[in-house]
Amino acid sequence: MQSCWFGDIDAGKCTPFTGDAAAYARRVQELRASTDAIVPIDWQQAVVCGICRDRAEYLILLQKVCIAGSEQAVKEQYAAKDVELLQMVRTLDEMDTVINLLSERVADWYQIRHPSFSRKYRRTPAHVLVRSMGGRGGALGKVATGITGLADTRTALAKVVSARACEVMPNTSALIGGLVAARLLSQAGGLKELSRLPASVIQVLGARTALFAHIRTNAPSPKHGIIFQHRRVHNASRETRGKVARVLAGKLAIAARLDYYRGYPDPAFLENAQARIDQAGVGPGEVRS
Repeated sequence: MQSCWFGDIDAGKCTPFTGDAAAYARRVQELRASTDAIVPIDWQQAVVCGICRDRAEYLILLQKVCIAGSEQAVKEQYAAKDVELLQMVRTLDEMDTVINLLSERVADWYQIRHPSFSRKYRRTPAHVLVRSMGGRGGALGKVATGITGLADTRTALAKVVSARACEVMPNTSALIGGLVAARLLSQAGGLKELSRLPASVIQVLGARTALFAHIRTNAPSPKHGIIFQHRRVHNASRETRGKVARVLAGKLAIAARLDYYRGYPDPAFLENAQARIDQAGVGPGEVRS
């Protein structure tokens, strides 16, 4: 028996499939055929099956089925639990870039108005200066107020991103924090993609510039990327930092797989992983507290 999108053909007899375009599209998804034994579909078989009267009507129906299948695939893609989180963290990163650029520009603008501020400016962070200028009136004050409002929105969004990451990636977030886990997700391109990455790649995610410098020149290879934000990595001594980063990346690779295929926290794994990460941070001659 040969199964086609419009029906089943057996011994020269065709049993048509009934339903709307969406039902036909679901049937296409369910059909599986080996490419070695596949037989091209002839539109005349659809006429014999009774679903159309001629080739033009066959093509019209096939177009509707293809459109319905595409719409269904798009809906499934956007229904994934990590899709919104991916957009949220990318928005957060873009806001960071915009805020930093505007803050530096406003600080330079303020320095032109107050030349005596030059020496003090070197010791004052741009975001502190911008916040102090808010509400002073004039174009500069209005711009500073707008940047401050954007920074407050960014802070609120960061909290939402962290909370959402804990829901979407419970094991990864428990190991490295919701915000850093979300940034790992963004760098990988999604939870599915992150779960398929080896630990060696996860270890240097976010270190693209240093990695390219290592490839093109004789610069040292990067030991870590985004995971440097984990307390055990950035607090580790230079001698043990690489080891801690490797161990953490290995546990994150497992955590990402647990999050993608299970979707709920694994207390036993988290306890063992945290103990292993803590142990990796103990240098020679040190006593673990």
